[in-house]
Amino acid sequence: MKPIIGVTASMETDRAYYAVANRNMKAIMTTGGIPMILPYFRDEADADHIVDRIDGLYATGGYDIDPILFDEEPHPKLGTIIPERDQTELILMKKMLEKNKPILGVCRGSQVLNIAAGGDMYQDIYSQINADLLQHSQKAPFDYCSHFVEVQEGSLLHRLTERDKFRINSFHHQANRSVPEDFQISGKASDGIIEAIESKSHSFVLGLQWHPEALIHDESDPSLKIYQGFIEACRKPS
Repeated sequence: MKPIIGVTASMETDRAYYAVANRNMKAIMTTGGIPMILPYFRDEADADHIVDRIDGLYATGGYDIDPILFDEEPHPKLGTIIPERDQTELILMKKMLEKNKPILGVCRGSQVLNIAAGGDMYQDIYSQINADLLQHSQKAPFDYCSHFVEVQEGSLLHRLTERDKFRINSFHHQANRSVPEDFQISGKASDGIIEAIESKSHSFVLGLQWHPEALIHDESDPSLKIYQGFIEACRKPS
């Protein structure tokens, strides 16, 4: 049986339709899962039904996150927010963590995961960090790798990729700032920006700041192994 993967969707401010980039769906299907786009909701009972029926949660990229969720006022550089998406994803993340079901979050998904677990984030790295930073919003195609990530030895990310360092793409101006005690930082850029986080107490809970779904066409890229590991974890009983 192929595992059912709940996929979070984006939305514009007119709330007219849900949207998921096709490369996300292809990444799940290519590695053996069946993606199911999840709607936004307000009732936690709906989340219980969803979590019981999916084998894993895949949190995709998208717009910015409402800073009220980590007790901050909006920074001038804060971009578009979709409150319904924030609330839905936080509820889903927390319930998936409670049930020890696999989670893979990419870009925004990594940030929502961190907040759901009790961490916080930078609303805009370039104005909130007093240091010379790399270009984290690359001016290059999605499938081009622009800078390196250094991987923590012994981490889930290290076991999946079997790499100490590799190149990634980069399309973000926000980033995780601090992580909760039961999580660890498993990947950083050379300028110190957190590129990967993971739970130390769950079987497979991983957040990546880059977009690995755009890189799996290259079988030599570690991203393919990440999705394969995620789908394999979703096949196992929680």
